[in-house]
Amino acid sequence: MISFIIFLILAIIILSIIKGQTQHNLSLQKILNNVRIAAGVGIIVAIFFSFIQQIGPGEVGVQVLFGNVQDRVLRSGLNFINPLVEVEVLDIKTQAYTMSGSNDKDVNEVRSNKSDPIQTLSADGLTLLLDVTVWYRLSADDAPNIIRNIGVDYESKIVLPAIRTAIRDVAVNFPANDIYSSKRDDYVNEVALKLENSFVGRGLILEKVLLRNVELPIKVREAIDEKISAEQRAQQMVYVLQKEKQEAERKTIEAEGVAEAQRIINSTISNSYLQWKYIETLKELVNSPNNSFVIAPYDQKLTPMLNFNQK
Repeated sequence: MISFIIFLILAIIILSIIKGQTQHNLSLQKILNNVRIAAGVGIIVAIFFSFIQQIGPGEVGVQVLFGNVQDRVLRSGLNFINPLVEVEVLDIKTQAYTMSGSNDKDVNEVRSNKSDPIQTLSADGLTLLLDVTVWYRLSADDAPNIIRNIGVDYESKIVLPAIRTAIRDVAVNFPANDIYSSKRDDYVNEVALKLENSFVGRGLILEKVLLRNVELPIKVREAIDEKISAEQRAQQMVYVLQKEKQEAERKTIEAEGVAEAQRIINSTISNSYLQWKYIETLKELVNSPNNSFVIAPYDQKLTPMLNFNQK
Protein backbone atom coordinates (compact mmCIF):
# COMPACT_ATOMS: atom_id res chain seq x y z
CA MET A 1 0.00 0.00 0.00
CA ILE A 2 2.86 2.40 0.84
CA SER A 3 4.51 1.73 -2.51
CA PHE A 4 1.21 2.49 -4.27
CA ILE A 5 0.90 5.83 -2.45
CA ILE A 6 4.50 6.72 -3.38
CA PHE A 7 3.72 5.83 -6.98
CA LEU A 8 0.72 8.19 -7.01
CA ILE A 9 2.74 11.01 -5.45
CA LEU A 10 5.44 10.60 -8.12
CA ALA A 11 2.73 10.59 -10.76
CA ILE A 12 1.34 13.90 -9.49
CA ILE A 13 4.83 15.45 -9.48
CA ILE A 14 5.49 14.30 -13.03
CA LEU A 15 2.11 15.57 -14.19
CA SER A 16 2.80 18.97 -12.55
CA ILE A 17 6.11 19.23 -14.42
CA ILE A 18 4.44 18.31 -17.71
CA LYS A 19 1.67 20.86 -17.07
CA GLY A 20 4.23 23.62 -16.53
CA GLN A 21 5.84 22.84 -19.86
CA THR A 22 2.57 22.75 -21.84
CA GLN A 23 0.77 25.90 -20.69
CA HIS A 24 -0.11 26.87 -24.25
CA ASN A 25 -2.11 23.65 -24.83
CA LEU A 26 -5.40 24.21 -22.99
CA SER A 27 -6.93 20.84 -23.86
CA LEU A 28 -3.85 18.98 -22.55
CA GLN A 29 -3.87 21.18 -19.46
CA LYS A 30 -7.45 20.10 -18.74
CA ILE A 31 -6.60 16.43 -19.12
CA LEU A 32 -3.57 16.76 -16.83
CA ASN A 33 -5.66 18.51 -14.21
CA ASN A 34 -8.22 15.69 -14.25
CA VAL A 35 -5.49 13.09 -13.95
CA ARG A 36 -3.88 14.97 -11.05
CA ILE A 37 -7.22 15.19 -9.26
CA ALA A 38 -7.80 11.45 -9.77
CA ALA A 39 -4.29 10.71 -8.44
CA GLY A 40 -4.94 12.95 -5.43
CA VAL A 41 -8.20 11.12 -4.68
CA GLY A 42 -6.35 7.83 -5.09
CA ILE A 43 -3.74 8.94 -2.55
CA ILE A 44 -6.46 9.83 -0.04
CA VAL A 45 -8.23 6.49 -0.51
CA ALA A 46 -4.94 4.60 -0.33
CA ILE A 47 -3.94 6.37 2.86
CA PHE A 48 -7.35 5.57 4.40
CA PHE A 49 -7.09 1.87 3.55
CA SER A 50 -3.46 1.72 4.70
CA PHE A 51 -4.82 2.16 8.25
CA ILE A 52 -7.01 -0.94 7.87
CA GLN A 53 -5.87 -4.59 7.80
CA GLN A 54 -8.28 -7.46 7.21
CA ILE A 55 -7.51 -10.80 8.88
CA GLY A 56 -9.31 -13.90 7.66
CA PRO A 57 -11.17 -16.48 9.80
CA GLY A 58 -8.90 -18.84 11.70
CA GLU A 59 -5.96 -16.45 11.32
CA VAL A 60 -4.11 -13.84 13.36
CA GLY A 61 -1.81 -11.01 12.32
CA VAL A 62 1.51 -10.03 13.83
CA GLN A 63 2.73 -6.46 13.29
CA VAL A 64 6.38 -5.82 12.47
CA LEU A 65 7.56 -2.19 12.48
CA PHE A 66 11.05 -1.68 11.10
CA GLY A 67 12.09 -5.18 12.27
CA ASN A 68 10.52 -4.81 15.71
CA VAL A 69 7.73 -7.32 16.45
CA GLN A 70 4.72 -5.70 18.13
CA ASP A 71 2.96 -7.52 20.98
CA ARG A 72 -0.58 -6.61 19.91
CA VAL A 73 -2.18 -9.49 17.98
CA LEU A 74 -4.59 -8.70 15.14
CA ARG A 75 -7.68 -10.89 15.32
CA SER A 76 -10.07 -12.00 12.57
CA GLY A 77 -11.92 -9.13 10.92
CA LEU A 78 -10.95 -5.50 10.27
CA ASN A 79 -8.17 -3.99 12.36
CA PHE A 80 -6.82 -0.41 12.47
CA ILE A 81 -3.03 -0.38 12.23
CA ASN A 82 -0.08 1.88 11.70
CA PRO A 83 0.30 2.19 7.91
CA LEU A 84 4.07 1.74 8.26
CA VAL A 85 3.89 -1.75 9.83
CA GLU A 86 4.24 -5.00 7.93
CA VAL A 87 1.70 -7.68 8.93
CA GLU A 88 2.63 -11.38 9.11
CA VAL A 89 -0.48 -13.57 8.94
CA LEU A 90 -0.42 -16.90 10.81
CA ASP A 91 -2.91 -19.78 10.55
CA ILE A 92 -4.29 -20.83 13.96
CA LYS A 93 -6.66 -23.53 12.66
CA THR A 94 -5.94 -27.21 13.30
CA GLN A 95 -3.02 -28.40 11.21
CA ALA A 96 -1.93 -31.98 10.56
CA TYR A 97 1.51 -33.34 9.92
CA THR A 98 1.42 -36.88 8.52
CA MET A 99 4.26 -39.35 8.17
CA SER A 100 2.95 -41.97 5.79
CA GLY A 101 4.09 -43.93 2.77
CA SER A 102 0.57 -44.40 1.43
CA ASN A 103 -1.56 -41.90 -0.45
CA ASP A 104 -4.29 -41.74 2.16
CA LYS A 105 -7.08 -39.19 1.93
CA ASP A 106 -8.43 -39.37 5.46
CA VAL A 107 -6.42 -36.36 6.66
CA ASN A 108 -7.62 -33.87 4.08
CA GLU A 109 -10.25 -32.41 6.40
CA VAL A 110 -7.50 -30.29 7.97
CA ARG A 111 -4.50 -28.63 6.41
CA SER A 112 -1.97 -31.41 6.12
CA ASN A 113 1.67 -31.76 5.20
CA LYS A 114 3.17 -35.15 4.54
CA SER A 115 6.52 -36.90 4.63
CA ASP A 116 7.70 -40.48 4.41
CA PRO A 117 6.86 -42.93 7.22
CA ILE A 118 9.30 -42.97 10.11
CA GLN A 119 11.52 -45.93 10.93
CA THR A 120 12.31 -46.70 14.54
CA LEU A 121 13.69 -49.50 16.69
CA SER A 122 11.62 -51.26 19.35
CA ALA A 123 12.84 -52.50 22.72
CA ASP A 124 13.52 -55.96 21.26
CA GLY A 125 15.62 -54.55 18.41
CA LEU A 126 13.09 -54.86 15.59
CA THR A 127 12.75 -52.18 12.92
CA LEU A 128 9.24 -50.73 12.78
CA LEU A 129 7.75 -48.60 10.03
CA LEU A 130 5.14 -46.24 11.54
CA ASP A 131 2.44 -44.14 9.91
CA VAL A 132 1.71 -41.24 12.25
CA THR A 133 -0.48 -38.14 12.07
CA VAL A 134 -0.12 -35.28 14.56
CA TRP A 135 -2.85 -32.68 14.98
CA TYR A 136 -1.68 -29.36 16.38
CA ARG A 137 -2.37 -25.62 16.18
CA LEU A 138 -0.75 -22.32 17.00
CA SER A 139 -1.60 -20.36 20.12
CA ALA A 140 -3.05 -17.02 19.02
CA ASP A 141 -1.70 -15.19 22.06
CA ASP A 142 1.81 -16.52 21.44
CA ALA A 143 1.88 -15.53 17.75
CA PRO A 144 4.29 -12.58 18.32
CA ASN A 145 6.75 -14.87 20.12
CA ILE A 146 6.54 -17.39 17.28
CA ILE A 147 7.50 -14.71 14.74
CA ARG A 148 10.15 -13.27 17.07
CA ASN A 149 11.83 -16.53 18.14
CA ILE A 150 11.03 -19.12 15.45
CA GLY A 151 9.60 -17.54 12.31
CA VAL A 152 6.92 -18.65 9.91
CA ASP A 153 8.77 -21.94 9.14
CA TYR A 154 7.95 -23.33 12.60
CA GLU A 155 6.87 -26.65 11.10
CA SER A 156 10.26 -27.57 9.69
CA LYS A 157 12.16 -26.11 12.67
CA ILE A 158 10.08 -27.40 15.59
CA VAL A 159 7.17 -29.68 14.68
CA LEU A 160 8.87 -32.25 12.46
CA PRO A 161 12.02 -32.72 14.60
CA ALA A 162 9.90 -32.97 17.77
CA ILE A 163 7.64 -35.63 16.23
CA ARG A 164 10.55 -37.75 15.02
CA THR A 165 12.36 -37.49 18.36
CA ALA A 166 9.28 -38.37 20.43
CA ILE A 167 8.37 -41.38 18.29
CA ARG A 168 11.88 -42.84 18.41
CA ASP A 169 12.58 -42.08 22.07
CA VAL A 170 9.37 -43.76 23.25
CA ALA A 171 9.57 -46.74 20.86
CA VAL A 172 12.77 -48.05 22.47
CA ASN A 173 10.79 -48.64 25.68
CA PHE A 174 8.17 -50.90 24.07
CA PRO A 175 8.52 -54.36 22.49
CA ALA A 176 7.30 -54.54 18.89
CA ASN A 177 4.38 -56.80 19.84
CA ASP A 178 3.09 -54.24 22.36
CA ILE A 179 3.20 -51.36 19.87
CA TYR A 180 1.52 -53.55 17.27
CA SER A 181 -1.32 -54.79 19.47
CA SER A 182 -1.82 -54.79 23.23
CA LYS A 183 -0.18 -51.52 24.37
CA ARG A 184 -0.74 -49.40 21.29
CA ASP A 185 -2.68 -46.77 23.25
CA ASP A 186 0.00 -46.60 25.95
CA TYR A 187 2.63 -45.96 23.31
CA VAL A 188 0.56 -43.19 21.70
CA ASN A 189 -0.10 -41.54 25.08
CA GLU A 190 3.61 -41.43 25.94
CA VAL A 191 4.44 -39.98 22.51
CA ALA A 192 1.77 -37.30 23.04
CA LEU A 193 3.16 -36.46 26.50
CA LYS A 194 6.67 -36.06 25.13
CA LEU A 195 5.41 -33.87 22.28
CA GLU A 196 3.48 -31.65 24.68
CA ASN A 197 6.66 -31.10 26.67
CA SER A 198 8.52 -30.20 23.46
CA PHE A 199 5.83 -27.67 22.47
CA VAL A 200 5.70 -25.92 25.85
CA GLY A 201 6.85 -22.31 25.59
CA ARG A 202 6.96 -22.34 21.79
CA GLY A 203 3.40 -21.26 21.04
CA LEU A 204 2.35 -24.71 19.77
CA ILE A 205 -0.62 -26.67 21.14
CA LEU A 206 -0.84 -30.44 20.62
CA GLU A 207 -4.36 -31.76 19.95
CA LYS A 208 -3.91 -35.45 19.19
CA VAL A 209 -1.45 -38.10 18.03
CA LEU A 210 -2.80 -40.78 15.68
CA LEU A 211 -0.86 -44.01 15.14
CA ARG A 212 -2.48 -45.10 11.88
CA ASN A 213 -0.37 -48.12 11.00
CA VAL A 214 2.46 -50.24 12.36
CA GLU A 215 4.39 -52.28 9.81
CA LEU A 216 6.50 -55.09 11.24
CA PRO A 217 8.97 -57.40 9.48
CA ILE A 218 6.98 -60.02 7.55
CA LYS A 219 8.03 -63.02 9.64
CA VAL A 220 7.30 -61.25 12.90
CA ARG A 221 3.90 -60.10 11.67
CA GLU A 222 2.98 -63.65 10.61
CA ALA A 223 4.07 -65.01 14.00
CA ILE A 224 1.99 -62.42 15.85
CA ASP A 225 -1.06 -63.11 13.68
CA GLU A 226 -0.73 -66.83 14.34
CA LYS A 227 -0.45 -66.23 18.08
CA ILE A 228 -3.56 -64.05 18.06
CA SER A 229 -5.46 -66.70 16.05
CA ALA A 230 -4.39 -69.41 18.53
CA GLU A 231 -5.58 -67.30 21.47
CA GLN A 232 -8.93 -66.75 19.78
CA ARG A 233 -9.33 -70.47 19.12
CA ALA A 234 -8.49 -71.21 22.76
CA GLN A 235 -11.09 -68.70 23.95
CA GLN A 236 -13.67 -70.25 21.63
CA MET A 237 -12.91 -73.73 23.02
CA VAL A 238 -13.32 -72.44 26.58
CA TYR A 239 -16.73 -71.06 25.59
CA VAL A 240 -17.77 -74.38 24.03
CA LEU A 241 -16.69 -76.34 27.14
CA GLN A 242 -18.59 -73.97 29.41
CA LYS A 243 -21.68 -74.33 27.27
CA GLU A 244 -21.45 -78.15 27.32
CA LYS A 245 -20.96 -78.10 31.09
CA GLN A 246 -24.04 -75.94 31.56
CA GLU A 247 -26.06 -78.25 29.31
CA ALA A 248 -24.92 -81.29 31.30
CA GLU A 249 -25.91 -79.57 34.55
CA ARG A 250 -29.30 -78.71 33.07
CA LYS A 251 -29.95 -82.33 32.05
CA THR A 252 -28.86 -83.57 35.50
CA ILE A 253 -31.24 -81.17 37.22
CA GLU A 254 -34.04 -82.19 34.83
CA ALA A 255 -33.45 -85.92 35.49
CA GLU A 256 -33.40 -85.33 39.24
CA GLY A 257 -36.69 -83.45 38.95
CA VAL A 258 -38.34 -86.27 37.02
CA ALA A 259 -37.08 -88.87 39.49
CA GLU A 260 -38.33 -86.82 42.42
CA ALA A 261 -41.74 -86.39 40.77
CA GLN A 262 -42.01 -90.15 40.25
CA ARG A 263 -41.03 -90.82 43.84
CA ILE A 264 -43.67 -88.41 45.12
CA ILE A 265 -46.35 -89.93 42.89
CA ASN A 266 -45.46 -93.50 43.98
CA SER A 267 -45.53 -92.53 47.64
CA THR A 268 -48.83 -90.59 47.54
CA ILE A 269 -51.12 -92.70 45.29
CA SER A 270 -53.43 -94.95 47.42
CA ASN A 271 -55.78 -97.82 46.54
CA SER A 272 -58.84 -95.68 47.27
CA TYR A 273 -57.62 -92.98 44.87
CA LEU A 274 -57.02 -95.57 42.14
CA GLN A 275 -60.51 -97.06 42.63
CA TRP A 276 -62.13 -93.61 42.36
CA LYS A 277 -60.05 -92.69 39.31
CA TYR A 278 -60.91 -96.01 37.65
CA ILE A 279 -64.66 -95.52 38.16
CA GLU A 280 -64.48 -91.93 36.85
CA THR A 281 -62.68 -93.10 33.74
CA LEU A 282 -65.33 -95.77 33.10
CA LYS A 283 -68.03 -93.12 33.33
CA GLU A 284 -66.29 -91.01 30.73
CA LEU A 285 -65.95 -93.99 28.41
CA VAL A 286 -69.67 -94.80 28.73
CA ASN A 287 -70.63 -91.27 27.74
CA SER A 288 -68.09 -91.16 24.95
CA PRO A 289 -69.27 -91.62 21.33
CA ASN A 290 -66.40 -94.05 20.90
CA ASN A 291 -67.70 -97.61 21.08
CA SER A 292 -64.33 -99.12 21.97
CA PHE A 293 -63.62 -99.95 25.61
CA VAL A 294 -60.25 -100.57 27.17
CA ILE A 295 -60.61 -102.35 30.51
CA ALA A 296 -57.57 -102.54 32.75
CA PRO A 297 -57.29 -105.58 35.04
CA TYR A 298 -58.50 -105.02 38.59
CA ASP A 299 -58.98 -107.04 41.74
CA GLN A 300 -62.10 -107.74 43.77
CA LYS A 301 -61.97 -104.28 45.35
CA LEU A 302 -61.95 -102.58 41.92
CA THR A 303 -58.36 -101.52 42.45
CA PRO A 304 -56.46 -101.35 39.13
CA MET A 305 -53.70 -103.88 39.09
CA LEU A 306 -50.77 -101.54 38.36
CA ASN A 307 -47.23 -102.38 39.38
CA PHE A 308 -45.64 -99.01 40.38
CA ASN A 309 -42.57 -100.68 41.85
CA GLN A 310 -41.52 -102.30 38.60
CA LYS A 311 -38.16 -101.10 37.40
